[in-house]
Amino acid sequence: MCCHQISEEDLQNRERMPLYMDLIQGMQFFDPHVHMTSRTTDDYQAMADAGVVALIEPAFWLGQPRTGIDTFRDYYSSLIGWERFRSSQFGIKHYCTIGLNSREANNEALAEQVMEILPLFIYKEGVVGVGEIGFDDQTAAEEKYYRLQLELAKEAGLPVQIHTPHRDKKRGTTRSMDIALEHGLDPAMVIVDHNNEETVKEVLDRGFWAAFTIYPFTKMGNERMVELVRQYGPERIMVNSAADWGISDPLAVPKTAALMVQRGIAKEDIHKVVYQNALDAFAQSGQIDVADFTTVKAIDQSQRFEGNTVLRGGQAPRVDKDSVFIR
Repeated sequence: MCCHQISEEDLQNRERMPLYMDLIQGMQFFDPHVHMTSRTTDDYQAMADAGVVALIEPAFWLGQPRTGIDTFRDYYSSLIGWERFRSSQFGIKHYCTIGLNSREANNEALAEQVMEILPLFIYKEGVVGVGEIGFDDQTAAEEKYYRLQLELAKEAGLPVQIHTPHRDKKRGTTRSMDIALEHGLDPAMVIVDHNNEETVKEVLDRGFWAAFTIYPFTKMGNERMVELVRQYGPERIMVNSAADWGISDPLAVPKTAALMVQRGIAKEDIHKVVYQNALDAFAQSGQIDVADFTTVKAIDQSQRFEGNTVLRGGQAPRVDKDSVFIR
């Protein structure tokens, strides 16, 4: 049997389970790490329908190397411009973190140019941190530009969003925290992302925020996440989807909340893990006004951003996603 084939028993169990949307009625979610540049308007609509009211989009690796400084400039501009507008058209408040990602830090000639323009962006409205930065292969170049960006964050008074490496994660996570402390950062201003069972205790013991990416077939599944919340409690723990151009799920945060409800986690603990902790961590930037996403506002999808709208032709603003017919 194929590893992803669903057994008859699984199907029967799923039929007995309530729909996840039924479990999270009335709940609100803050996804503190999702790459919406890679996603469609359908994803925005689905997230809004599920109760996502705010998100943070970290600057990241686009899948292939950028080849010039203007490609970085345009990308950063899109995060504080078009993407923020696009999100608003579905009633979701969009924030971002800006930084040079660890993978592209290894192109030192280009990295030097990126460091020159970062101060032009990190002080912009809606930029709630420097990130995602840190290690990939844990090279000397990655460490050099990680350290330089920690200093930028200190100077700007912004939180830091750390990308922990996929390989040799435990060593890379410890090293990331050690360096942050060397530079005099308060652990309460540092969000350490992509944690797992191997790293979480040290991150929490040292006073940092521990973020977990809920990702299909890799990283951290939401059943494992439920058990970690049982073991460690909800303090300084947050979950995100990190949905991007690969196989990923922009509904990972509400789905994880639904599983927590089903598994008997207290509602107040769930609220911290899927909303309040992200808000508390990144609000230290001074860039988040809760009223921006807790007050219901009318959405006019006919609005334009530099001549562009999310509508096409004579489209109506809302599509019935339950309909078989695309009219």
